[in-house]
Amino acid sequence: MPVIVDIRTFAAIGAGVIGSGWVARALAHGLDVLAWDPAPGAEKQLRENLANAWPALERVGLRAGASQARLRFVDTLAACVADADFIQESAPERAELKRALHEQIGLSARPDALISSSTSGLLPTDFYARTAHPERCVVGHPFNPVYLLPLVEVLGGERTAPAALEAAQQVYRALGMRPLHVRKEVPGFIADRLLEALWREALHLVNDGVATTGEIDDAIRFGAGIRWSFMGSFLSYTLAGGDAGMRHFMQQFGPALELPWTRLVAPQLSAELIERVVDGSTQQLGTRSIRQLERYRDDCITSVLAAIHAAKARHGLRADE
Repeated sequence: MPVIVDIRTFAAIGAGVIGSGWVARALAHGLDVLAWDPAPGAEKQLRENLANAWPALERVGLRAGASQARLRFVDTLAACVADADFIQESAPERAELKRALHEQIGLSARPDALISSSTSGLLPTDFYARTAHPERCVVGHPFNPVYLLPLVEVLGGERTAPAALEAAQQVYRALGMRPLHVRKEVPGFIADRLLEALWREALHLVNDGVATTGEIDDAIRFGAGIRWSFMGSFLSYTLAGGDAGMRHFMQQFGPALELPWTRLVAPQLSAELIERVVDGSTQQLGTRSIRQLERYRDDCITSVLAAIHAAKARHGLRADE
């Protein structure tokens, strides 16, 4: 199956938070970008999101040819994808909407163009069911902010060609990302399933009056969150087992898994719980705007990434380890 790996033109279908992030990353890597979104005011919002993200991208370093001027917003889906080498769809998480979009994309795209979806949990075998040439269609699930966080989960459907999966991973690596191949089609993939478990427990703690939203965020950002930025759960727990490693950890702490600490099943989203979560989050925002906090977040992420990169170099580790 012939597909383009050395891409020059990137098409973004959908210009919300995730779509804008893809546009910013592609432009920062020196690509021409076509974008389409039928929502009123979508182009204005996209350009504002892009302007807000650009200072962080300048800090991490722009590729040759990177320019916001290489973005062109078009009026139709067909015009967006017709000449694109790589197409990234970031429409709302509605299966029927994605099926309809990919039916149109498949008819309008070049035969050698790779097609990817940013879905965070829908299964590609389903929403690519009506598209032409499903063998070239994959999922590339990113994480917000897309223009800074390197992780992208990549998986295919039943009719996706192995060559398309490999080509998509090559494209994402060229965009400075760390592709993670999801071996099976499972709802929520890998990362969001882990995040969902934490989110459910956090809602129970708020619902039961154990902690506020701010206190729960503090429990993460001053504890495991710092460690997670450079070392995942399994390796962290291996170190917690001392010289005997994971085997000792499992023997020492494994029995606690049988204790009823966690709830796992989500609490009922009552009006009272929603108000507690909204009120707590509003207090956390204080007088700062979302835009201000996005810039603070981006500054923190770029600083953490730079610190991790420097530490890896000092310890003889590759940047992608």
